[in-house]
Amino acid sequence: MSEEKLPKWYVTLERKHPKLINAVQELGRVIREEGPLDEKTTHLVQLAAAATLRSEGAVHSHAKRAVEAGAKREEICHAIIVLTSTIGFPTVSAALSWVADITGDK
Repeated sequence: MSEEKLPKWYVTLERKHPKLINAVQELGRVIREEGPLDEKTTHLVQLAAAATLRSEGAVHSHAKRAVEAGAKREEICHAIIVLTSTIGFPTVSAALSWVADITGDK
């Protein structure tokens, strides 16, 4: 992901703790390569987990990455909407609003 798209706090962490960030990035790369899921699907799965945790930053990150991996807005939204019976409408609604920050849908 290009640096201009990274949150300021992430860039700060990267500057202050480069070994930590490199390790986290390497872990992400390795786990995505460990199985048969393609990059788009892994980001949709991680997006769903981020929504479940109500992690706005992670929703932003995985929505961006899913788009970069070829996911359409409809796929990204559906990955969250299918969680409604599991995590509840308020959490789904919040996650969809964070996705809209990335996709420009308001």
